[in-house]
Amino acid sequence: MATPTDKQISGMAGEFLTAGKLFKLGLQAAVTLGNAKSVDILAYNPQNKKNYNVQVKTNREKNCFLIGKENVSSEQIYVFVLLNSPNQNEDFFIVKGQTLLDNIHHFWGASYKEGKKTNMPAINYGPLKEFKNNWNIFFE
Repeated sequence: MATPTDKQISGMAGEFLTAGKLFKLGLQAAVTLGNAKSVDILAYNPQNKKNYNVQVKTNREKNCFLIGKENVSSEQIYVFVLLNSPNQNEDFFIVKGQTLLDNIHHFWGASYKEGKKTNMPAINYGPLKEFKNNWNIFFE
């Protein structure tokens, strides 16, 4: 079982890897380090002059991402990061919050069966596959 320290290290790894990728794509990015509730990265694209609030969810291996629909904002971009093993590249899945909220059954599956949520609602890994490396969201 992962300890709180393991979870914190994984979370920070996901945030910094995402910020690094945004820099590589030409965006400006600031990791909030927990100083902005529910926003992990503040990003700015100087090409389209748009700001983006980014929430990062990280897992070390393929699994569901623990998040309830109640904690999803339609205005944010969600980056789901699979760290994989140290000798493998990370996988990034980038989705608009509105897309998640418009397709609750698709992303959360049985987490909200018959309108009732489970104790641990989670976005399933499978539906995220179509959003792998969907960095173009930051250029729309």
